[in-house]
Amino acid sequence: METEEIKKDDRTLFGFWVYLMTDLIMFGALFAAYVVLRDGTFGGPPGAWLFNLNEALTETLILLTSSFTCGLAMLAAHRGRRVWTTVLFVATFALGAAFLTTELREFGALIAGGNVPQRSAFLSAFFTLVGTHGLHIAIGLLWLLVGIIHVWVRGLTPATISKLSRFALFWHFLDVVWIFIFSVVYLLGVAT
Repeated sequence: METEEIKKDDRTLFGFWVYLMTDLIMFGALFAAYVVLRDGTFGGPPGAWLFNLNEALTETLILLTSSFTCGLAMLAAHRGRRVWTTVLFVATFALGAAFLTTELREFGALIAGGNVPQRSAFLSAFFTLVGTHGLHIAIGLLWLLVGIIHVWVRGLTPATISKLSRFALFWHFLDVVWIFIFSVVYLLGVAT
């Protein structure tokens, strides 16, 4: 019986890695589109005029810190420390929510300034790439909330830890994607 559960968990983990790879392909296509279209401003403002590098750096630090707290939460989960697991995942949630709030505030400021996706190919590619990442963060926050509830309702069972491990992979993946967004979109956007 236990061997069947291990095999099932291995298949589930493999399937999750396949999902992450499909997400990687999707983000790769979005990055390619952005790089091709980033000079397509159609007379509108380029990224250097729109992007606030300090705000993007703050977002980066917030998300990287959330990845750190997520890693610590997984260490606590593997050690059977339910309270620490919960505290660290709540910190991860708060940091992820702060990141998403900052990103939505940036989108709101751009839209209020008339810099909507329809204005240029550059803005369309920007909103699509960064917005897709933000949507993934929102989904991750919902997933994390469910995970925290599982920790308290079901405890740190092997099944719960397995689910939390897949969430952690997803969250770290989003951090890696953000590093590329920060570098390609914001750093290169301000430099040009």
